[in-house]
Amino acid sequence: MAYLQKTLLSTSRIAIRSHFQRRTLPIIVSHRFQRLASTMAPQLKDASLFKKDVCYVNGEWVKAASGKTFEVHDPATGKLIGTCPEFDVKDTENAIAAAESAFEDFRKKTGRQRSKLLRKWYDLMVENAEDLATLITWENGKPLADAKGEVTYAANFFEWFSEEAPRIYGDTIPSSTPENRVWTVKEPVGVCGLITPWNFPAAMVTRKIGPALAAGCTVVCKSPGETPFTSLAIAELAHRAGIPKGVVNIITTMENTPRIGEVMTTHPTIRKISFTGSTPVGKLLMKQCAATIKKLSLELGGNAPFIVFDDADVDLAVAGAITSKFRSSGQTCVCANRIFVQRAIYDEFAEKFAAKVREFKVGNGFEQGTTHGPLIHDRAVNKVEQHVRDAEKKGAKVVVGGQKMPDTGANFFQPTVLTGMTTDMDMASEETFGPVAGLFPFDTEAEVVKIANSTPVGLAGYFFTRDLSRAYRVAEHLEVGMVGVNTGLISDPASPFGGVKESGFGREGSLYGIGEYQVTKMVTYGGIGQHLQK
Repeated sequence: MAYLQKTLLSTSRIAIRSHFQRRTLPIIVSHRFQRLASTMAPQLKDASLFKKDVCYVNGEWVKAASGKTFEVHDPATGKLIGTCPEFDVKDTENAIAAAESAFEDFRKKTGRQRSKLLRKWYDLMVENAEDLATLITWENGKPLADAKGEVTYAANFFEWFSEEAPRIYGDTIPSSTPENRVWTVKEPVGVCGLITPWNFPAAMVTRKIGPALAAGCTVVCKSPGETPFTSLAIAELAHRAGIPKGVVNIITTMENTPRIGEVMTTHPTIRKISFTGSTPVGKLLMKQCAATIKKLSLELGGNAPFIVFDDADVDLAVAGAITSKFRSSGQTCVCANRIFVQRAIYDEFAEKFAAKVREFKVGNGFEQGTTHGPLIHDRAVNKVEQHVRDAEKKGAKVVVGGQKMPDTGANFFQPTVLTGMTTDMDMASEETFGPVAGLFPFDTEAEVVKIANSTPVGLAGYFFTRDLSRAYRVAEHLEVGMVGVNTGLISDPASPFGGVKESGFGREGSLYGIGEYQVTKMVTYGGIGQHLQK
């Protein structure tokens, strides 16, 4: 801070040398202060939420047995945030053993007891929302306003599943044999291995842990190497909430990620794997799980179509496309990846859409007014640029953006709009995962649905229309797990989240989410007889 004050004082002395500089002093100081402030390490209200060099195992904060750590860097500035333990196979096996030991007691807790634990955890997330948002922006890069929204979304999974925990019902089934009675009970599947991605460092953790604990399971969660500090802070709040030791274990690794994934998918103690990430990695994990026939939930890659029919409210469709495409700088699995606009309104939509994108402010997520932050790393930037250059080469026109932003930082890319897209371009068949919107023209309903479905994945799809019959018809024909009609935002703890085809299987959130962590046990009671004894 002393350096900042000295710099500002020096700036003021230089500024008073001329009348022009005196008049521009407020602007000079303001801009310089903002630039310097954005490079300073963020401050937490509760510094104990920032966990460096330790993981949470069996209710304790532990280092890797090897003593090895890996570095985590701010994607906006490239500066070092801190280091985390490089867990190896033995460390992971210790976490699994802790979860196994805790399972026998935790499974016996009533649904109401588990509900109260989750509710306390939810309350602590709400109380510490500002610090959690700061950690998300720091290690992920998304603007602080977006990070605050994620914290609310993430906490709501604990609230939702705290309400589901006491309402786990079985069934009474009429038997075909008069002397028998048949009923079912829902039981926790056991120790669960959870593998979460970096694009939602808080929400992807709570969306998996919430239903697992509600069902009576214990967990070992491997946090993403790019964004581990958010999940570790959530673990600290679990400790404060009184979650019994061993029930929740959060581990970190970077270099050993493939090996740790293999341990989790092949270890006989783990009975369930839930993974959110790319389709190729999901296929590998599924193959590894085969040896022990684990229960699986896979939420994998997408290539979401966003369709605007000529009877749509164009302004509403533009707003929906902005929300769907550019949230988190396009780094979400349900982002609109291919935007199809019916030819009669194509030019109008493109003009209005491009105008909105021009209003974006790209920068450090902590800077006031920033709407879009950096991509997670340089590999993501390079993929985005490759998609844009490929589209240009094949005839597309860059209307907005289209370039890297080295003056802003190594991981920044301009929000981009391309017109004149065709199906032979890479963006038509590959998930961009960045702030690039390609607009494809189309003529008929049948044509666009066929193109939308011509992909091996099927996570989310969106379309805008005022025709109620078309709304039902198109929603039923899109080969995706989730459909947004006249909205670009479909994520909600109350809604089942998941895909079809190579986008995976299983559902997270909603009343269906808890079932992914349960098994159904059938009980047949025989020899009852049909008549009362005399």
